[in-house]
Amino acid sequence: MVSYLKLKNGGRIAYHKTEGAKPGIIFLGGFRSDMNGVKAMALESYCKRNGRAYLRFDYEGHGESSGRFEEGTIGKWKDNALQALMKLTEGRQILVGSSMGGWLSLLLAKQKPRRVAAVVGIAAAPDFTENSIFANLKKGQLKELEKNGKVMVTSDEGDRYPITKKFIEEARHHLLLGHKIPVRCPVRLIHGTKDEEVPWEVSILTNEKLASEDVKTILIENGNHTLSEPKHIKKILGVLDKTINWLRA
Repeated sequence: MVSYLKLKNGGRIAYHKTEGAKPGIIFLGGFRSDMNGVKAMALESYCKRNGRAYLRFDYEGHGESSGRFEEGTIGKWKDNALQALMKLTEGRQILVGSSMGGWLSLLLAKQKPRRVAAVVGIAAAPDFTENSIFANLKKGQLKELEKNGKVMVTSDEGDRYPITKKFIEEARHHLLLGHKIPVRCPVRLIHGTKDEEVPWEVSILTNEKLASEDVKTILIENGNHTLSEPKHIKKILGVLDKTINWLRA
């Protein structure tokens, strides 16, 4: 049964929590995704089998949480993740972030280093607002964004959704790839070589920028952006197993 965390702004975050051993695992979903996706549920099954604490949740404007998607920003969603970390978990946590969730995971590790034991990024997408969204807007879309404060864009699946000027501009306060990233915990970056939304080179660049001395990039041959096929899930869980064992050593 879904539970809710009340926020100071009057909103609420929907979540599912599994009790178990520490370090716990928190799944941070991607842009326009929710906590009921294939990877989120596979991680829950993994944690239940292994008696490990687990948390999955929806950002505001996503899934079962309150709020409107177009009112969201990277800062707001990072704060949602921060609230989830600090109020719904105890002790050190392994952050498993998919796409945008990988960016948010690094922001949390930077802000709360004592609470983040490790980060596992799945097609991690730091700075995607600038490098994937804004950079790909056409001249007419840029004019519309400037004039109306938002523009409708179409996903690869054919869904149309709004991108606001506020979303793009606010995200610039959270960009990571232009400088050294002061994250020193172990980081594992898993990326498919056929990712057409966030190129695998983003994980290579992220690796180079991280201050941590324990970073590994794992490329999955012919893997797409979602990495949700059974063989991909098996690979992700294998990396997670090794990460947990490394933290125990």
